[in-house]
Amino acid sequence: MTTKDLTFSVRPLDPLKDAELLHGWVTHPKSAFWMMQDARLEDVERAYMEIAADEHHHAFLGLHEGRPAFLMEKYDPAHRELAGLYEPEPGDVGMHFLVAPTDTPVHGFTRAVITAVMAFLFEDQATRRVVVEPDVRNTAVHALNAAVGFVPEREIRKPEKQALLSFCTREQFTKAVAA
Repeated sequence: MTTKDLTFSVRPLDPLKDAELLHGWVTHPKSAFWMMQDARLEDVERAYMEIAADEHHHAFLGLHEGRPAFLMEKYDPAHRELAGLYEPEPGDVGMHFLVAPTDTPVHGFTRAVITAVMAFLFEDQATRRVVVEPDVRNTAVHALNAAVGFVPEREIRKPEKQALLSFCTREQFTKAVAA
């Protein structure tokens, strides 16, 4: 199987039904940059109930061949995460993603996931640019972001981390994944 053969779908996250699954993902040692290592199940439920109630932040469960494989969050950076830290433009959409930890990794899987996430975000014609703010120490995600067209702009200080503010336009994404 190649990563080109992978089939993904996305559905809205159900904070109560999906909390136990997510708890295992976000507290896993490989998910340290998600910053929920010490979260209890109730903390995960509460965090995703808050997102579900927020008109500017949405969570989705990504499926690979019908099975849960990744978490994706979409947010309005003018109102969440980056509010006041940069000058948002019309059509900006913020994004976070987390691939489920596994003991049997598939080469190229995470890159296929971020490609699917970006394609999902750009399905909305109102999305002109995707904005991310990963921890500056997360070199693995910086490489993945570059592979799908993100261009770093600058480091910014967030309350919980030093972040690398990066942007990817529809055109940059299309060019990157065609290469």
